[in-house]
Amino acid sequence: MAADLDFDAHRFQTAAAHYLQGRPPYARTLMRRIVQFCGLDGSQRLLDLGCGPGQITFALAPYVREAVGIDPEPAMLALARGRTGAPANARFVEGSSNDLGPALGRFDAVTIGRAFHWMNRAETLARLDPMIETGGAVLLLSTEIPELPQNAWYRAYREVTEPYANQDPDRIRRKSADWAKDEAVLLASPFDRLERIVVMERHETPVESLVDRALSTSSMTRAKLAGQADDLANKLRAALTPFAAGGRIAEQVESEALIARRGSEAD
Repeated sequence: MAADLDFDAHRFQTAAAHYLQGRPPYARTLMRRIVQFCGLDGSQRLLDLGCGPGQITFALAPYVREAVGIDPEPAMLALARGRTGAPANARFVEGSSNDLGPALGRFDAVTIGRAFHWMNRAETLARLDPMIETGGAVLLLSTEIPELPQNAWYRAYREVTEPYANQDPDRIRRKSADWAKDEAVLLASPFDRLERIVVMERHETPVESLVDRALSTSSMTRAKLAGQADDLANKLRAALTPFAAGGRIAEQVESEALIARRGSEAD
């Protein structure tokens, strides 16, 4: 089994500028399902671990008493703090899964969006166990572009991006056959009662946002690609333009929440 990746606090430093414009938003319906599933009624505390620019923090803060977003990258936190409409009950803290401990207090729900693979996953769950209230949950959120006829453009996107992304050794490790799936890590932890919520929705996404999407990923940041970043951007524009109407591409996006609770607390 491949070891978890080494911690790099500033992996997303140059990705931050492209993140909000490029990454697909989590479906609002998914957030409503999470609120219902977790029984969020305004009395709970939420920890958004690896919060980035605060997409999940902003979406769920209205349903909890306090939302705490934590991220190791100052550029991401600056985006979160600078966004309009920041909930009054949300605060953002510089730190990582290595900083989890009693000083943060206890939480009813911990969300991790597109970030769990950057952590020592087993150790993170062990640190979270004493921080999560009885009946609480860990939620791993992600978005995917499924292989459907409606996403025909995605093959062209991958044909352009894969040669650049595969220059990153960490990505190769994560895609290897011996990389443990998140579900396997959770099943070996106290949070071994798993349920999944999946929502699919259609977006109209500007071609330029898909260029941002590539540059927002850890394996294709401007820092990693150096002089190749503009070359990648130009190749993507050329490859995606035939799929666009009015500069936009229709995409079917799958938003998922993998919800993990303690099996010892099963109903």
